[in-house]
Amino acid sequence: MSNKFKSILEKAPIEASAPCRIDMGGTLDIRTFYYALRRLSPCTFNIAVGLRTRVRLLPHHNDRVKISSRGFKSVEFSIDRAPFNHPLGLMLAVAVYFDAKNVHVQIESQSPPRSALGGSSAAAVALIAALSKLWQQASSAKPLTRPGIASLAHGLEESVAGVPCGMQDQLAAIYGGVNAWIWPVGTENPRFRKKMILSKRLHKDLEKHLLLAYCGKPHESKDINSRWVHQFLAGKFRDSWAEIVACTRQFARHLSGREYMKAAELMNRETEIRRKMTPDVLDDIGVQLMKAAVAHHCGARFTGAGGGGCIWALGDIKHIDSLRPMWEEILLSEKEGRVLDVKIDSQGLVVH
Repeated sequence: MSNKFKSILEKAPIEASAPCRIDMGGTLDIRTFYYALRRLSPCTFNIAVGLRTRVRLLPHHNDRVKISSRGFKSVEFSIDRAPFNHPLGLMLAVAVYFDAKNVHVQIESQSPPRSALGGSSAAAVALIAALSKLWQQASSAKPLTRPGIASLAHGLEESVAGVPCGMQDQLAAIYGGVNAWIWPVGTENPRFRKKMILSKRLHKDLEKHLLLAYCGKPHESKDINSRWVHQFLAGKFRDSWAEIVACTRQFARHLSGREYMKAAELMNRETEIRRKMTPDVLDDIGVQLMKAAVAHHCGARFTGAGGGGCIWALGDIKHIDSLRPMWEEILLSEKEGRVLDVKIDSQGLVVH
């Protein structure tokens, strides 16, 4: 099969890309939480944003896989010796799953590294889709469905991370758009239900109500997620998580009705609850950005599990416009900190 891979890729590379996301109600997509909170019908909300991660498959040699990604040193391994406890461990795990010998994987992301925008999940989704297409061309195998790609990407990420992971990042990368994800339990397949919050024709208007900033410092989501999981398993903060479920559901309802001020208030409440449980969910810059947002009548929340990375804001257009220069001024103190362009991605996963 490896020689077939090389021969196919020598004729033409295979490319795929997927978007990152901003979110609210994260962590509720982890089974530890949504099984125990089933009675409350937990959901997670996210917006796919046009900071895409692109994967390109090229031919390689010596039955080895090579992975190149901006911000990381290129690596090359034999399939049976590829380490998963590596900064590129998730990509290596995907390559091993597909037995991707004689394949050079090039990854290019438009989001800052470890920015808590779900970039690694988007890369995994794009790589799975590209390698699935390569397998299809080499063996006439059936292509993976979108739910199948989501399930595989989530399973591989959870196995490599060594801690429970949610599925919202993969779903935003695959489907794009502005959605709430409902987490059914039991034997239902797929393990999620998609609820569109705003249709594509309303995306341009929503963009005017959004602001996104990179705080300048990378995050480590598994540390905070791991603490939340252990706290929850020990019976701590159960009332807080129930309130987070309520905040997220109400937020999605108000955003669907384009009631931005009400939605903004719920964002701030959810952030406040999480900060009480885990104060370091916001770094120093994040705290300043959050205070500025509240002072300008906007809602603000960290992306992903926080602890660095990005903060996003929502509000009426006049409030967002007045908040932008304040955020830009705050971010001057961080070399890498900056306001990022927010365009809603309605495409999701694209395979070329």
